[in-house]
Amino acid sequence: MTTADATIVRLIQGFERFRAAYFETDHSLFDHLVWDGQRPKVMVVACCDSRADPQMITDAGPGELFVIRNVAALVPPYVLDGRLAGVSAALEFGVKGLEVEHVIVLGHAMCGGVRSLMEFGDADPRFDFVGQWVGLLAEVRDEVRTLVSEAEPALLARYAERAAVLVSLRNLSTYPWIAERVAAGKLALHGWYFDFTWGVLMAAETPRGPFRQIDAAQVPAPAVGGEP
Repeated sequence: MTTADATIVRLIQGFERFRAAYFETDHSLFDHLVWDGQRPKVMVVACCDSRADPQMITDAGPGELFVIRNVAALVPPYVLDGRLAGVSAALEFGVKGLEVEHVIVLGHAMCGGVRSLMEFGDADPRFDFVGQWVGLLAEVRDEVRTLVSEAEPALLARYAERAAVLVSLRNLSTYPWIAERVAAGKLALHGWYFDFTWGVLMAAETPRGPFRQIDAAQVPAPAVGGEP
């Protein structure tokens, strides 16, 4: 058996454990999810990075999180230009269709998308699509290089990762149906940053920062919105 085969076998065995836990032992949860549908209260915009799985980080169960994942956890601004818009469509479904009560933008340390942005801007020669996508964060690259011009590339990337969360957090408010729900106290927006080099989760205090470490004993207020 090759290493690749062994990896697939391990995943299938994982599914068997999942099936045993949720279907063979007690299938009441999925019965509920099947017949009543999904009703998550939280939507998470997260990175594709395999080290930053929002369900694993938060120990959430099936049906608890509506998750959008893309390179660098980006939220593009609201634009109706007739082009395909996967992230915007998922946001619309979560907010208007599922009526989630919280949207969390979850960035993380060692983000390859942000590193690409800092090194190449919107023209990473290694890829056809990544450069243009992370180019949505051009303001982050310019701002961080202005503020921390003499730092090492790795340190610049750490600043940029948190700044990217704030840009996406602010972009959320450009969607009229998000802004309306925030104003009505029906939706709260959060900016979180997972530093897996230290095992720390941080939350933005406002759409411009700063970030503070999250403590379960003192739940952080959302960066935008909350109770009216």
